[in-house]
Amino acid sequence: MKINKNDGITEIKLLYWGMAGSGKTTIIDTLYKITKSQKKEMGQLISIEPKGELKKIGAKSGATLYFDRGFFQSKFHKTVNYHVFTVAGQNSFSPLRLRIFEGTDGVIFVVDSQTHFFEDNIESLKELKNVARGKLITEIPLIVMLNKQDLENVIHVEDFIQVLKNEKLWNEPNDELYMWNPIIYETCALFDKKKNIYQSFSELARRTQIYKTYGKGKAPLKEIMSDVPI
Repeated sequence: MKINKNDGITEIKLLYWGMAGSGKTTIIDTLYKITKSQKKEMGQLISIEPKGELKKIGAKSGATLYFDRGFFQSKFHKTVNYHVFTVAGQNSFSPLRLRIFEGTDGVIFVVDSQTHFFEDNIESLKELKNVARGKLITEIPLIVMLNKQDLENVIHVEDFIQVLKNEKLWNEPNDELYMWNPIIYETCALFDKKKNIYQSFSELARRTQIYKTYGKGKAPLKEIMSDVPI
């Protein structure tokens, strides 16, 4: 998170991470359409608007070759900008993912919910953990999207909670970080079937602001948050 001292603009970097083909680019496309054309989504006020067009470097197949990048501005706090990136999921782009991760303030981990990709999703999560070097949840808020929930034979929330527990990314109720456990959204990225695309972005944006404002760049402790309306 950067603050330009000359104009007071706050730049927040949010990253969509996940295996190849999980739907990251489609999610960003749909987020653009929602925030450009709608005032509300599922009764929730749209609090951001896109600035310019989504920049994509992709193959003819639609796969991301390097990364996608979009810019959004808060409607209510014009000095707050969100820089949104996706990363290419193919194994050959691992060094590039490491570079794109630098300076990230919040992460949405995108799961391809088809059950035959279960292990591939876990490998992608392990790579994210390695790149983040212990900062997920403690310093970098994490949200999970179980994408492609419109298909059959999909991974469910309970399944992925167990994955997060196995990877030490889920805290028990007696832990100080319990309140910052990742929210897991069941999603569909296709615009005509869209589900929880804006909601997941909005929650990550909210958490990054809370980490900055009340935790000074870290997950705020329970006693700090007791007087904060969340």
